[in-house]
Amino acid sequence: MKIADIPFDTTDWSALPAVDHPGTTGVARWRTRQCGAIRVRMVEYSPGYAADHWCEKGHILLCLDGELRTELADGRAFVLTPGMSYQVADGAAPHRSTSPAGARLFIVD
Repeated sequence: MKIADIPFDTTDWSALPAVDHPGTTGVARWRTRQCGAIRVRMVEYSPGYAADHWCEKGHILLCLDGELRTELADGRAFVLTPGMSYQVADGAAPHRSTSPAGARLFIVD
């Protein structure tokens, strides 16, 4: 990733509007900043959230609170707790997530 042409700025995530993205169950609530070609998000998964699709987009994801369970299309599964992250390239590993108790994430993609 090359970060170019983005001036220094700060973000008060609580001041950004939240947009709900329903899952198969639960909801993902996104607060998003677009910085050139880079999207930066604070995402909250409600308890019981389950993604409604396999995602093939690359991300750098940091779990801030709660627990995130991520399944890869090849059958592997991972659990992230606060302070853990995952990194994946576009098209490298289709993945989908669930969060039985809810989670708060910081995502760059």
